[in-house]
Amino acid sequence: MFTGIIAAIGEIQAVTPLTDQSDSGVRLVVAAGGLDLSDVALGDSIAINGACMTAVELDLERNTFAVDVSNESLSKTASLNQTGFCNLEKAMRLSDRLGGHMVSGHVDDVARIVKFEPVAESFELVFEVPIKWRRFIADKGSVTLHGTSLTVNRTWVDEASVYGTINLIPHTIAHTVFQYLKVGDAINLEIDLLARYVDQLLVKN
Repeated sequence: MFTGIIAAIGEIQAVTPLTDQSDSGVRLVVAAGGLDLSDVALGDSIAINGACMTAVELDLERNTFAVDVSNESLSKTASLNQTGFCNLEKAMRLSDRLGGHMVSGHVDDVARIVKFEPVAESFELVFEVPIKWRRFIADKGSVTLHGTSLTVNRTWVDEASVYGTINLIPHTIAHTVFQYLKVGDAINLEIDLLARYVDQLLVKN
């Protein structure tokens, strides 16, 4: 589990296929940036742009770690098949403060940025996801985008999509990869964990 509070901006430095098959997964080598790896062990979970991954190699001298990403995970996420900057968070401990909201690290879908521009002292981001997620994205509700716990200001829909608008303060921009993103970019979406289970209970009843 994670909190959605990004601990550091890392960088995917290498992407290597695990096999020579066309549907192969990949191994990522990630520079940890400001993420402290001293208490990370092989097998520990680290979220990369919101996707929970398992550390399979550690190099404390180079401050890097490696993860293996399955083809299934690649098909459900954005940005894990290419080099570039990424949001990082280690799995939370029970003693940690929950500064964001409960985040599982299981990406539900890929959202797309349709607007991203400064408004007064902050930045307005509008994202679009398939209409099937309409019931899970609510005004003033929580959503996770690229691993970042965020509050949706308002939502609206058309025939194919649901849209949400979010205000990002300068601190969030400066400490996440949102500073590198632009309109048209794909980002990882995780719906609110509580909304998922409430919906399941209501549907089954």
